[in-house]
Amino acid sequence: MTASYSAVKPTDMSRRQLVHMVLILGALTAFSSMSIDMYLPAFPQMAKDLKVSLGTVQLSISAFLFGSAAGQLFYGPLADRYGRRRPLLCGLALYVASTVGCACVQTGEGLLFWRVVMAVGGGAGMVISRAVVRDLYDTAEAARMFSLLILIMGVAPILAPIAGGQLLLITGWRGIFVFLGLFGLLSLWAAAAGLPESLPVDRRIRINFANMAGIYKQFLHNRQYVRYAIALGCVAGINFSYISGAPFLFIELHGVSPQHFGLFFGANAFGLIGASQVNRRLLRHFSVQRILKVALSVNVVSALLLTTAGVTGLGGFPAQVVLIFVCLTMTGLLYPNVTALALAPFDKAAGSASALLGTIQYSIGASAGALVGVLHSGTAVPMTATMAACGVVAWFAIVGVRRRVGVRKDDDSDKLYRSA
Repeated sequence: MTASYSAVKPTDMSRRQLVHMVLILGALTAFSSMSIDMYLPAFPQMAKDLKVSLGTVQLSISAFLFGSAAGQLFYGPLADRYGRRRPLLCGLALYVASTVGCACVQTGEGLLFWRVVMAVGGGAGMVISRAVVRDLYDTAEAARMFSLLILIMGVAPILAPIAGGQLLLITGWRGIFVFLGLFGLLSLWAAAAGLPESLPVDRRIRINFANMAGIYKQFLHNRQYVRYAIALGCVAGINFSYISGAPFLFIELHGVSPQHFGLFFGANAFGLIGASQVNRRLLRHFSVQRILKVALSVNVVSALLLTTAGVTGLGGFPAQVVLIFVCLTMTGLLYPNVTALALAPFDKAAGSASALLGTIQYSIGASAGALVGVLHSGTAVPMTATMAACGVVAWFAIVGVRRRVGVRKDDDSDKLYRSA
C-alpha cells in the first residue's frame, strides 16, 4: 500500500478514530439487515391492515432487494468521481425520507414503491462501505476487515426482529419504519461527522452516465470477478430465501409467536457472526480459497439435508432449525472472503466494482427471495429447495470449475477508466 493510495490511511488515524470509522462502516453495512429484519414479525399485521395477501407483503422484501440492486449501479461511479462522502450523505438523506413514506403508506402498491425508494437510498451505505475498505486495505486485510464489519452489522439481525416484535406491540408496524428513519438519521450524522474521505482528489475519475455501461461491461470480462460475484449473489440468495420464508416457517407453520420469532432469527444471526470472527483467525493459518472450499462444501451438504427434511418431514421442526443454523453459519465464512476476492483485482475501480458486485449480489438474492414467495405451497419446501439450489450454484462457481483462479492484481483496472 503506497502513501498516495488514499486520502487517509489506517496508520494515519488514532486508535479512537479507527474504532469510530469501523463502527460507522459497520452501521452502513447493516442498512440492508435493519431494513429487512426489523419488520419481519409485522408481516401478518401489515397484510391485514393494508388488506393485501401475505405474499404481497413478502414481495416488499424483493422490492427492496431489486431497488438495492439498481441503485448501487449509480453510487459506484459517483463515488469514484466525487469521492466516498458526498454520494453517501445524499443516499442516507434519501433513505430517511423514504421511511416516512413507508410509515404513512395505505396500499400494497404504495408499500412496494416506498420500499424501492428506501433501498435506493440505503444502497449508498452498502456500496461505499465496501469501497472504503478496499481503498485502505489489501486483500487479506480486507477480508479480516469485512469479517469485523459482519460482527458489528450482525447485531442487526439479532436485535432487529426482537425490537420489531416489541415495537409491534407498542406502536404497531408503522412505528417500525419511524424507528428505521431515526436509525438512518443517526447514521447520516455519524458519517458526516466521523467518516474520513478515503479517495484523494488525484485518484478520482471523471466518468459520466454515457460510458458507465461500457465500464461495467469491462468488469464482466474479468473471469475472477464474475465467478466470485455470482458466488456472492448465491450466498445472498441463501440468506434472502431464508428471510423471505422464515416468517411463514416459524410463525404460521410452527406456531412461534411474533415476539419469540426474533429469538430463532437472532440465534441464526449469532451463528453467522461467530463464523465471521472465526474467519479472522483462520486467515492467519489458511488461504482464503481453502477456507471458501470447506465452507461451501459444508453449506451445500447442510442445505441439501435441509431440503430432504422439508420434503419428508424427517426430524420435524428441530431438524430444520439445526440445519438452517449450520447452513447460515457457513455464510459467515463466505461473505467476507468472497467479497475480498471479488474486489482484489481493482484499485481505482473499487467504487464501481463494489457497485456492480452489490447489484449482482442483490439481483440474485432478490430473485431467490421472490421465488420463495411465488412457489409458496404451505410447506417449508420452497424455502429449503431454493436455499439448496443457491448453495449448489455457489459451489460450482468457485470449487467445481476446472481452472483454478487465484488472487492476483489485474493491471487492466486502471485502463477501464483511461479508455472510457
